[in-house]
Amino acid sequence: MSGLTTTEAPFIEACQQSGELFIRQPYDLYTLENHWTWRRLFTRMKPRWSRYANPRFLEGIDSLRLDPDRVPRLDDINRLLHPLTGFRARAVSGYVPAFRFFDCLRNREFPTTITIRRGDRLDYLPEPDIFHDIAGHVPMHTDPRFADALVRLGDCAHTAAARPRALPSVVKAMARFFWFTVEFGLMQCADGLKVYGSGLLSSYGEIEHAIESPEVQRSPLQLEWVIHQAFEIDRYQPLLFVVESFEHLFDLVDQLEGWMRDGRLDNVAPGEPEVKQQDLDSFLATS
Repeated sequence: MSGLTTTEAPFIEACQQSGELFIRQPYDLYTLENHWTWRRLFTRMKPRWSRYANPRFLEGIDSLRLDPDRVPRLDDINRLLHPLTGFRARAVSGYVPAFRFFDCLRNREFPTTITIRRGDRLDYLPEPDIFHDIAGHVPMHTDPRFADALVRLGDCAHTAAARPRALPSVVKAMARFFWFTVEFGLMQCADGLKVYGSGLLSSYGEIEHAIESPEVQRSPLQLEWVIHQAFEIDRYQPLLFVVESFEHLFDLVDQLEGWMRDGRLDNVAPGEPEVKQQDLDSFLATS
């Protein structure tokens, strides 16, 4: 029985075949191996979080009372998360097209993968799993200012949908901003650089590399640089951007939307990420 292992879960395949995107979390399907994988991932990340994660993330881990030994129940997470910022984790069966994803953020919902990676593949996965989403993203959603910045990103998606001719460029700019902040962002804290991006917070190897490696270029976040900066998803990031605070991040999202309205995102530099047709269609469907 495959339980709820990434790419090997019959329950997820059935949901996808029936067109169900938002689903329930069938907790009884998690196997002992699934729980063992969660325990291995969580246990080895704890000392790295203590050393490299920003203080708000560490507070979020405590607030959510994540069980280090078992895959979490989303209902338990939401019972603790929702009173703090209004956010909740919402189970999905797979990829969420871009507009629907950002619209979920606008409504204080975070699309959450419920499968977990194989126990013999703890390190890199090209697709998210529940450890990335719950242990990487969701603790940040307990911080009100960070949560507000996510909601503003959702607002940006609605602004983008009103500019259909420029969508390929605007969506690429939004994806780059999300990548270099929510996924791979650094913050200047009182005791030095700390991580707030979920891609780093869920990666045992890259969280240390991001802070310690001399091979990484770390620069203050400038919007003009970020929106034109391509990236590759299958390697440690050689370039990372630093914000001063979550208030600063919120202001940058405001600036992003302002540039969007002014047409300054209409012709960003070519390169990764590739904008998928299904992502464009998700925006066009709202026009």
